[in-house]
Amino acid sequence: MNPSPHPLLERAAEQERSGDWTAAADTYHAVYRAHVAARDVAGLLDVVVRLGHCCRRAGQHELAADLFGLALELAELHAAGDVASRALNGLGQLAQGRGDLDRAEAFFGAARARAERLSDPWLLGAAVQNLGIVANIRGELEKAADLYRTGLAHLQAAGTVGPQISVLNNLGMLHVDLGRLEPAEEYFDQALALSHALGDVVQAGIIHVNMVELFLARGELERARQSCDEGFEIFSRVNHALRKAEALKFYGIIYRESGKLHLAEIHLRQSIEIASLEEPLLEAEAQREMARVLRMQGRNRQALEALNRSHALFTSLQARPDLADIDQRVAELEVDFLSLVRFWGESIEAKDRYTLGHCARVADYACRIAERAGLTERDLVWFRMGAFLHDVGKTEVPEEILNKPGRLTDEERAIMERHTVVGDEMLAPVEFPWDIRPMVRSHHERWDGKGYPDRLAGEDIPRSARIMRIADVFDALTTARSYRAPLTPQQALDIMQDDIGSFDPELFEIFLELFPEFAPTAVEAAFASSD
Repeated sequence: MNPSPHPLLERAAEQERSGDWTAAADTYHAVYRAHVAARDVAGLLDVVVRLGHCCRRAGQHELAADLFGLALELAELHAAGDVASRALNGLGQLAQGRGDLDRAEAFFGAARARAERLSDPWLLGAAVQNLGIVANIRGELEKAADLYRTGLAHLQAAGTVGPQISVLNNLGMLHVDLGRLEPAEEYFDQALALSHALGDVVQAGIIHVNMVELFLARGELERARQSCDEGFEIFSRVNHALRKAEALKFYGIIYRESGKLHLAEIHLRQSIEIASLEEPLLEAEAQREMARVLRMQGRNRQALEALNRSHALFTSLQARPDLADIDQRVAELEVDFLSLVRFWGESIEAKDRYTLGHCARVADYACRIAERAGLTERDLVWFRMGAFLHDVGKTEVPEEILNKPGRLTDEERAIMERHTVVGDEMLAPVEFPWDIRPMVRSHHERWDGKGYPDRLAGEDIPRSARIMRIADVFDALTTARSYRAPLTPQQALDIMQDDIGSFDPELFEIFLELFPEFAPTAVEAAFASSD
């Protein structure tokens, strides 16, 4: 069933290509009324599907679903297989946008079956490329590439230019992900040429922003900036907020890589502000990039806050089936976390020349004890971060006190002991996924209640802090200090056993079991600290 052409359809298509969704919808409504008046069923079905896709692109998803559903019902009634295929594609795209990939695949498969029965290369190409998008989202990249290329061949056979742009763009992005940068650029260039020939401004903007990743992968920062400029200008003109936010994120990356950290921060904050209202995935990505910028500026606590927000967002997205690689992103983010806290821990040691490597060794000792004590693998990731940060409050202790060769005065000791409270306060704004702060505040508390800062005793002391204290004391005794030489592991053990009432007895038994494994590390550390 072929629809009767209407002179306003091309105007509506032009309005869509320019991003003027409201004007396009109004034009489609005018065409709809004309077909109703003329009792042109084929034309009516055609414009309902077109209007559905217009609403989908404009973000009016509920209205789009109603229109696609109506078109499908009427198409089945009037045996209009082509309209049914187009409506099914639209419903599949809506399901894909919601993250319901199984339902999306079912819709696209049904659209493909109808297209095959009609031997319609345009409809077949549209359905096959959409199946490629599902495979891509699921991480089945080679399968996606095959489907994209098959879909493109059908669309080229049909001579339809518009849909080819999307497939070429998808192929470009896919090849960037695969690290095949030369073919990626060829696909992007073809897509851009077709979008310019068709006058599709919105698609051109999308391609320009996607090409930024290609240029960043090559280290071509100026080309990346120019491509970002093109996309940002387009999305500012058509007032597409989320696409602008994506471009702003890339500006942040470009300026960071260029060493212009102030500009990077400004653009990332703008991206986060927009994305926080509409798209948690984009905000999570922008927060992670912000953390990297803040770290480069030495703003460690703020960097941790940004990483924490990113981690919380990525974790909340783990339930979305449209994000096949989200677990990998969370794992990579935790590597960023650990790298940052290790860096911060080392910055503490830079002030105290006698504690080089202390945080790393304490983290290793403590994690071995914690693992034997039953902490899960996931908890150990965050426990290790707390171990690296246990002395973060020492950044506020004057160096002359940290490095004083003799005994501290009562006033100096009070300043030193406050490092636990200061560290706790420094980390208060960071809502870690695992409770790190008790390790920082309470690692100098004693089982017998004679520790500091809160004089906690026994099981009132957080278990993580009890573990930390054993590791911290052992490393302190076996490395040089400004006021004494390092002790041997056995001498350190003897002192700790003489003070047995200060340690959790159950955890100390685990320490005794692990002592033979810790001793070689302690010997090596003692030698290094004596140089």
